[in-house]
Amino acid sequence: MLQIAVTGKPNVGKSSFFNSATSSAVEMANYPFTTIDANKAVGHVITDCPCKELGVTCSPNNSICKDGKRLIPIELIDVAGLVPGAHEGKGLGNKFLDDLMQAKVFIHVIDASGSTDAEGQPVEAGSHDPLEDIEFLEHEIVMWMHGILSRNWDRLIRKIGAEKLDVSKVIFDQLSGTGIALEDIIEARRTIEPDYNKWEEEDFIQLTRNILKIAKPMLIVANKADLPTSEANIKRIQEKFPNIIPASAESEIALVRAAEAGLISYLPGDSSFEILKEEEMNANQLKALEYIQTNILDKYGSTGIQDALNAGIFGLLNRIAVYPVQDENKYTDQKGNVLPDAILVTKGSTPRDLAYKVHSDIGDKFMHSVDCRKKMRVASDYELNDGDIISIITSR
Repeated sequence: MLQIAVTGKPNVGKSSFFNSATSSAVEMANYPFTTIDANKAVGHVITDCPCKELGVTCSPNNSICKDGKRLIPIELIDVAGLVPGAHEGKGLGNKFLDDLMQAKVFIHVIDASGSTDAEGQPVEAGSHDPLEDIEFLEHEIVMWMHGILSRNWDRLIRKIGAEKLDVSKVIFDQLSGTGIALEDIIEARRTIEPDYNKWEEEDFIQLTRNILKIAKPMLIVANKADLPTSEANIKRIQEKFPNIIPASAESEIALVRAAEAGLISYLPGDSSFEILKEEEMNANQLKALEYIQTNILDKYGSTGIQDALNAGIFGLLNRIAVYPVQDENKYTDQKGNVLPDAILVTKGSTPRDLAYKVHSDIGDKFMHSVDCRKKMRVASDYELNDGDIISIITSR
């Protein structure tokens, strides 16, 4: 299951984001280090299910279908709040940088209103610049990883020369356990000094930045977007950082809870909601819903929570959803389940790649595949498209 790490300094609504994205009961409180251990829970990315287009009733196995929307599970890791100097062990230190690196993509939750200082303590709204928080987090991660790379480098250089080793492979070994691929390191080296014997500290830092950008992309969630001081800050941040989503985790929590109580009709990511039981709500509840509609949904198109998950997986990680089946005419597996599994694969993957995603044995026995919509066999190098329904034919 793909992992997203939710991170940021204390007291910015990071646990509220995690809670709203996973519907889990993570403790939320107005003080630093509310999250002590890396919490893990399942959230979902949402995409159109082919069932409506095909006029069939699907029976999902590994996911959920609601009104033609397929909810595909992903894992979220809620990493404890970082403070300046974390790479040196300050605050809760290196343990949580270790937790962070287990994920494929980072979601950095910031307080867009500027009402928490660098340490996560409450201050007057607008008195702290959230741009500083974005730069601080990147610096902490870069310097932590730089410490790993530069550790014992003089000894490693001698070993590389003596044993004629590949420098990219040596760096890869140094970063074992972080989920960073050798190909990411090779790509990251393209824009720095080619002679590793000449590397200075700045070369190491630039290499680290390059590796992180390629292997661990980051999405910024500008939380508390409904507060008066947030709008101007969000515009400033958008001018400097391309991957930013305005959000209100508290609004998402309120809407999800109202939907669970049957008071409104709402699906995460929606731009509006329908009130179902107005007679069962008091004036304060109705006023809160009106506030959310006006200050979040109308202004930004959604609460931003589901948009962030989708942007992380479908955008930054370049994934698409594909549906493997056995029967190309009924779109079923061997048990008769219709469109049973939605599999997330990297854009550019082939049917053989999909076969290995389903099971290694199926990949090993892969012969060819059929595009179930067109009822046509597809080439072995066919690039899968989002929403494809593929029948995999294997040898006996």
